[in-house]
Formats: sequence, C-alpha cells, structure tokens
Amino acid sequence: MHSIDIQKLADEAKFNGFHALILAWCALIIVFDGYDLAVAGVAMPAIMKDMGVSPTQAGFMASSALFGMSFGAIFLGTLSDRIGRRWVIVICLTLFSVFTAAAGLASDPATFGVMRFLAGLGIGGVMPNVIAEMSEYAPRRMRATLITLMMCGYAVGGILAAWLGKEMIAQHGWQSVFLAGLAPVVLIPFILRYLPESMPYLLRTGRADALRAIAARLDPANPPAASATFALPDDSRADKAPVHHLFAEGRTMGTLMLWTTYFMCLFMIYALSTWLTKLMASAGHSLGSAMTFVMVLNLGSIVGALGGGWLADRFRIKYVLVVMCLLAFASIALLGQPLPTALLYLVVALAGATTIGTQTVTHACTGQFYPMAIRSTGLGWALGIGRVGAIIAPILIGVLVNLALPLEMNFVAIALPALCAAVAIALVDTRTAAVKQLARA
Repeated sequence: MHSIDIQKLADEAKFNGFHALILAWCALIIVFDGYDLAVAGVAMPAIMKDMGVSPTQAGFMASSALFGMSFGAIFLGTLSDRIGRRWVIVICLTLFSVFTAAAGLASDPATFGVMRFLAGLGIGGVMPNVIAEMSEYAPRRMRATLITLMMCGYAVGGILAAWLGKEMIAQHGWQSVFLAGLAPVVLIPFILRYLPESMPYLLRTGRADALRAIAARLDPANPPAASATFALPDDSRADKAPVHHLFAEGRTMGTLMLWTTYFMCLFMIYALSTWLTKLMASAGHSLGSAMTFVMVLNLGSIVGALGGGWLADRFRIKYVLVVMCLLAFASIALLGQPLPTALLYLVVALAGATTIGTQTVTHACTGQFYPMAIRSTGLGWALGIGRVGAIIAPILIGVLVNLALPLEMNFVAIALPALCAAVAIALVDTRTAAVKQLARA
C-alpha cells in the first residue's frame, strides 16, 4: 500500500489553478482584514473631534482593537490546529465584520473601545490562519513570493480605508467607513465551499477522501490511487498541546527572536497606522493630504512585500529582513525632517515598504521556520506576542503627541524598534527548518 507524504507533496507541487484559487481567497480575506485594521487610524482625527477626546485617550481607543488582536492571534491561531482552519477563518471574519460595523454605532469612547476589542479578536485571529493556509499549500520554491503576494491584500485594505475615508467621512461622518466593514460576511458560504481544509487536520480526523481529492488537485498529472494512504513526517506531527513544539528540536532561540521581531515590527506599523495622519496634519498638511500619506504608505508596502518576497526566494531570508529593518529605521527617522513634498512622499513609501513590507516577509520566514502541523500555532503565538508592541505603540506615541514634542522626536521614537528587529532576526537560525525540509525532498 503506497503512503503519500502530504508535506512533501505540497512542497514539490507545480503552481496551478488550485494554488491560484487559494491565493485569491486568502488575499481577499486579508484585504478586508487590512481595511478593518486601518479604518480606525484613518477616522481617528474625526473621531477625536466628534467625541472630544485627547490624543492619549485616542491612543487607548486605538489600542482596544489591538488587545483583542493579541488574544485572537494566540487562541484562534492555536484553535485551528484542533478544529480545522476553515471554521476558524469564518469565525474570525464574522467577528471583525460585525463588530467593526458596531463600532460605527458607538457614541462614546468606552462603547467604541469594547466594539473594537471584539472586532480585534477576529482581525488578529484570521491572519495566522490564512498565512498558514498559504504556507501549507504553496510550492516550496515560491512560497515566500506567494505569501508576500497574498499579504499585499493588507495594504490594499489600508488603501481602500484611506480612499473611502477621503470620500465618505466629510459627507457622511466617520461612522460610515465603519459600517462599510460589514460587507465581508457575504463571503462566508463561499469560503466554506471553496477554501480547502488544512491537510494535517484532515489526516488527524481520518478524512482520507478529502485528502485524496486535494492530492489530485495538487498534482493533477499523478492522482493518488484509491488504496493510497497519507502521512506526515515524524517531526511535523503535533499532539493536542502543540505549543510546546515551538520550543522543541532546537527552535527555542528562533521562536523567541521571531517574537521579538514581531513585537518591534508591529510597534512601528501600528504607530504609523494610528498616528501618521495626525502627525502629518500637525506638520501643516491638510487632512485630505494627510490621508494621502496613508495611501502612499500602503502602496509602498506592496512594493516592499513583493520585492522582499522575491529576494527571499533567492537569498537567505533573514539577511533580506535585516537590510529591510535598517532601511525602515532610516526612512521613518527622515519623516520628521523638513523635506520637499515629492521627496517626502518617496520617504513615506519607503517607510511602508520597510515596515509593513518587512512584517509581510517575516510571515514568510515564520511559515518556513515551523513544520506544517504547528504552523498556525507558531504564527498565532508570534502575532499574539507581537501585538503587545502594537498595543503599546498607539498609547506611547499618543502620550508623546500630547506632550507637544518636536515632530522629529515622535518619528525617531517610532523608528528605534527597527534596530532591535534587525538584531533579533539576525539571531534566527532559518537553516534548521530548511535543512529538515531538504532532507525529506
């Protein structure tokens, strides 16, 4: 009886329509996730004016979603390794759609914060699951490229939020952009029908027919025989308590350093997402122009993600990330300097490329670092720990804004974590996972 290694099958598959379908669905989910994440920062000046809150209070309001994201990434990321990835993705999508819309109905900071916390559970929980989904099915030779291409949906969502903010907030109020966040619920039946389930989950639950159908789509030229069985390599199997596997087989240092990298990168991203509009407005730019900077930031992140993913498939991924982190420090620090408008837009784009873009490439690095069966758990914990940086960032930068410090000091404070991230990612031994994958090839 022939036994098929499902991890090797996915690693060695040739890109086809099945991979394109998974990429399209995962990217679309990330677009809506990115929208719901960015919408608070885009609307924050209008919310502050409408509710009469200080920058420090606004920082706490923005961070309420991030608290939810931290819990969502850890618990919903881990849960998918137990109950299946599709249902967890649907749960997350429902949470962030319904409660983002509910935040648009809030009339006071406390209610707004609670709704954003509940939305944050879904926003945080969906990302490790779609990254794990794409990592699991992507051919090894182009995995980083496909993951970063998928994660460009995050930037598209940010651009969509900024564009709708410019078009809708002035005429219909800040509430309108939150109510628009309900739209993704229409995707739920299609996700359940067309998005494939995690192969380790199907193997663990004995669903051989579903595995056989997926194997045939991964390699249409060689469909599995009816008598074929399926298996995972020993080091890719997880038990009912998968968290301890993050520290097994020499992964302790890598896990801790990846957590540090996520913390630092997400600090920068959420500091910029929440406060870039306000900081640029305080520097003398109109509100519409300040929102344009958010769009440029996200456009830059697409270039950074795609370029970083392309480089990561050709060079050692951690060295690509170190260079991106150093460029992030330089570009963010420059934002506080008086620059010609054209150059300022270029620097904002570079900041997007090397913060959001760097985080995207880090997802690819993390997806490669952990075996298939604990990938959602590894990504979930990295994102969950990283969200602590995301939580701190809006509050800390809000305090600095409230102190009316020089503009350049605010941007230097946002930039410094990039240096810490560069050191942390340099200490990750990405060869450990790569060697094991090659040994199975």
